[in-house]
Amino acid sequence: MGYLSLTGRDREEMLAVIGVASVEELFRDIPEGVRFGRELDLEPALAEQELSRQLEELAARNVDTSKELSFLGAGMYDHYVPAVVDTVLQRGELLTAYTPYQPEMSQGVLQAIFEYQTAICELTGMDVSNASGYDGTTVAADACYVAKHATGRTNVVITEATNPQVRQVVKTYAPGFGLEIVEVPHRGGMTDPGELRRAAAEAACVIFQQPNFFGCLEPAPDLAAVANDAGAIAVAHVDPISLGVLEAPGAYGCGIAIGEGQSAGNYQSFAGPHYGFLAARNEFIRRMPGRIVGETVDTAGERGYVLTLQTREQHIRREKATSNITTNQTLLALAGLVHLSWLGPQGLKEVGETCMSLGEYAKGRLVDAGLELLFPERTTFKEFAVRVGRNAKEAIHDARAQGVHPGYALGRDYEGLDDAVLVAVTERRTPGDIDRLAEVLARR
Repeated sequence: MGYLSLTGRDREEMLAVIGVASVEELFRDIPEGVRFGRELDLEPALAEQELSRQLEELAARNVDTSKELSFLGAGMYDHYVPAVVDTVLQRGELLTAYTPYQPEMSQGVLQAIFEYQTAICELTGMDVSNASGYDGTTVAADACYVAKHATGRTNVVITEATNPQVRQVVKTYAPGFGLEIVEVPHRGGMTDPGELRRAAAEAACVIFQQPNFFGCLEPAPDLAAVANDAGAIAVAHVDPISLGVLEAPGAYGCGIAIGEGQSAGNYQSFAGPHYGFLAARNEFIRRMPGRIVGETVDTAGERGYVLTLQTREQHIRREKATSNITTNQTLLALAGLVHLSWLGPQGLKEVGETCMSLGEYAKGRLVDAGLELLFPERTTFKEFAVRVGRNAKEAIHDARAQGVHPGYALGRDYEGLDDAVLVAVTERRTPGDIDRLAEVLARR
């Protein structure tokens, strides 16, 4: 809030209404042992003008991709967000709307969610989508629990080439879900279907990423077939922007498609908040986490929208619930819907093709500059890994001093890759930007 108008008299009146004489009396039930016991060690209060100046100085320390050159990715990408996204989101009926607990009071929001679900289903080739999730990690954990309910099994197989944050969240949720996690290592930047087959026996689901964390294209149809042959649910973690040029998970046998929606319609925003998406085949609809909005007809014959399904533990028996998350990311998911609608199928394809073309150009320029591709034989989408000839963190530090953020240090998550950087190239980068990257990384 920009300004708080409460006075001492206001506080006294509120205390009188609730029947206590002081703020101290209001908190009398809190034991002394857990109280702070002294005044906060804060600097003296500033006048409004001084405070504004201080905040402006702090804010000026921040930089964004309009000021410095970024090739950072690893799950968060600098894609173009058209002006129409903010224009729609700033409409009062959308920006101020809370979760639609009372459907009859929020038909517009429900329709927006319904349209979002439709877009996600068309994008992933699935039958049904929920109203969104918190991000691309929590939806992976939700998919595991759906698989446990559906199969009665408790083993989850996840590939090592899946985003490390996704893997970590799945591992964190696993004890509460009663799940055992098995990781299948990558071989040269991708997953071996034969090795996955041995791990998938008796698994509830098999989770893989396409494109994977290294930017490489997995043999996704083969991985899905391995899961299906084992009686497990194939779960593909996909980048929505890639689906303009890559096959939809539903077309190659997956039962569930999940992903981080940030790249479609959301700014990087210091890594959040964003939205996750989860779509599945019809047979899993009653186990879907969160909410599903449906279309119906009211008593007057007019089209209307309702909350068709809510599997939250606040609504049904806890042992039957598949999610304990309170809500979803409706506003940010709406941004994704607006962006995808603005692009259309052809626009989405063109963005994907541009990313791939620029990625190939970047690989060539970096090799010409004396760097080595980590997985030179692999086809990539908009990311690829490159060895920089020294410690990657040092190379990144030196590049940042020159206004270039060259990528993500893979040694943070993978042993033996301390000299490797994951470079992301989106449609916002130009050949000139890539030339600048090559120039900076060539200085050792």
